[in-house]
Amino acid sequence: MACVLEAPLRMSVLSEVTASSRHYVDRLFDLDPQKVLQGVIDMKNAVIGNNKQKANLIVLGAVPRLLYLLQQESSSTELRTECAVVLGSLAMGTENNVKSLLDCHIIPALLQVFIYVGLLSPDLKFIEACLRCLRTIFISPVTPEDLLYTDATVISHLMALLSRSRYTQEYICQIFSHCCKGPDHQTILFNHGAVQNIAHLLVSTSYKVRMQALKCFSVLAFENPQVSMTLVNVSVDGELLPQIFVKMLQRDKPIEMQLTSAKCLTSMCRAGAIRTDDSCIVLKTLPCLVRMCSKERLLEERVEGAETLAYLIETDVELQRIASITDHLIVMLADYFKYPSSVSAITDIKRLDHDLKHAHELRQAAFKLYASLGANDEDIRKKIIETENMMDRIVNGLSESSIKVRLAAVRCLHSLSRSVQQLRTSFQDHAVWKPLMKVLQNAPNEILVVASSTLCNLLLEFSPSKEPILESGAIELLCSLTQSENLALRVNGIWALMNMAFQAEQKIKSDILRGLSTEQLFQLLSDSDVNVLMKTLGLLRNLLSTRPHIDHIMSTHGKQIMQAVTLILEGEHNIEVKEQTLCILANIADGTTAKELIMTNDDILQKIKYYMSHSNAKLQLAAMFCISNLIWNEEEGSQERQDKLRDMGIVDILHKLSQSSDPNLCDKAKTALQQYLA
Repeated sequence: MACVLEAPLRMSVLSEVTASSRHYVDRLFDLDPQKVLQGVIDMKNAVIGNNKQKANLIVLGAVPRLLYLLQQESSSTELRTECAVVLGSLAMGTENNVKSLLDCHIIPALLQVFIYVGLLSPDLKFIEACLRCLRTIFISPVTPEDLLYTDATVISHLMALLSRSRYTQEYICQIFSHCCKGPDHQTILFNHGAVQNIAHLLVSTSYKVRMQALKCFSVLAFENPQVSMTLVNVSVDGELLPQIFVKMLQRDKPIEMQLTSAKCLTSMCRAGAIRTDDSCIVLKTLPCLVRMCSKERLLEERVEGAETLAYLIETDVELQRIASITDHLIVMLADYFKYPSSVSAITDIKRLDHDLKHAHELRQAAFKLYASLGANDEDIRKKIIETENMMDRIVNGLSESSIKVRLAAVRCLHSLSRSVQQLRTSFQDHAVWKPLMKVLQNAPNEILVVASSTLCNLLLEFSPSKEPILESGAIELLCSLTQSENLALRVNGIWALMNMAFQAEQKIKSDILRGLSTEQLFQLLSDSDVNVLMKTLGLLRNLLSTRPHIDHIMSTHGKQIMQAVTLILEGEHNIEVKEQTLCILANIADGTTAKELIMTNDDILQKIKYYMSHSNAKLQLAAMFCISNLIWNEEEGSQERQDKLRDMGIVDILHKLSQSSDPNLCDKAKTALQQYLA
């Protein structure tokens, strides 16, 4: 019987709850405008801090009616204002509340009402209530930012409202900073005069206005040279913006302000608007960001500080060195991996929940900063690796559930893999190649790109990891990467194969050629990207090294390789591509039997002759290597080859080159001529 009664009982409770809220909605339909106004005011008081009441009123259809009253010209300004306040309060509830408001098209309705009516209205409270509601909706993660940009006139109207009050300034700046995601949004705001309209707000008497203006500039300038170059020359009350930002970095300012101004200066520096050796970067921004990484700061501040610092120093060797010796940063970052603390040490459940929430972000930030610190300097890499359990942490990071942490861990590993010493020691001791190969089996492209770059380094000839990687089936994996639509993956796949082929055994070279297939090799040699083409030529050059290997490969793939070489030498390619191609021919010419593929190909011989007289010395020298290998008189058949090349006019060209002002060309030509005299 209890089971039968359970459902009706729940329905009864629900109907009581909605019934208690229904009278609020019913009053919105009263014919007396004064009663409607009082009903809205009572609704406002009922929903403050009461998420259940908010949800009930949304279910009962309060939102469409409130929007209707807001849009009616017959509604008084006071009623419209109260409607906007209630809608704003409903938006402060759960994300589902915001979704319901968006489903009712609240944003276009609000924009239409307060812009096209509000601009004409002298009532500031109404404008502020609409803006506050819009702000609340736009800062919700469920609101699409593009809704702000659907009407081209909206931004200019918002700019015009900036001067109305400190509240309009605060709300509009907050809307802009939350809705500026990427270069398209930055361009729209910039073209509508955002820099000029917001700059003076940095010296407002209101802290909230200053802070929101600062946040606006931090998102406007991020990875945007145009905005950054403009900001550096803007002045407010006779003071340039970079000077204002530096003042906001001072220790006596709130942490939020210090961090955000550091982000502005960082973006301007990365865009080239401020030099990396400028005192405002070296003596102000960098030390401020290092301070943000200390234990004294909140976890979220430590995350933001480390990520911003990683971005600041990412490409500058000197900043990396300065950061590495500032406040024991390398050791300080090791603490980022100690969250959450052991459960026994935490008695506060909220604290444990907070630590768990930020633990992934902390590890991600630490890996990012370690990657930037170790990007160039061998001593810094050594210090990082010697930090407590560092290699174990990276290995663990490669298998984390969070994609962002995995990506940061791979980036850190990639940075450290540039060290010859570490490839031979720490990387081998911890068998880093195993989890890396696992990552490469199944990962999003952004992780695959960095992981395959790291694999390129682990496949260098001096790396002890090279052999076990080969044994684990890497050739098949790398050959599949060369077929990717993603350019970076194609480059890395062929690059890794090139490293693998360097001084490799004949079996490995044969496996590479078999795995790639002739068709795929031609596809790569006709790739539109020069990096893919250069790495493919590098692979061919490494495959065609040492005579037995050259002869073996040319006996099985000679026709196709000669065809590819011809196509490249005839094509519109840069000097480096043609030089690499001629070097491949020089390697073929060094083979015992392979050189006959050149000698029996008059077209190729004419091309070599042409490049011997080319205006570029690099191409001349590469062509000379081909000739030298063909005429070397200690090898069988050299006399016949010399005679054929003499008949082609090669000796005459050699005589001319022996008089060259280029010492390399001169010496090479004289050495070749001696083969004819011997």
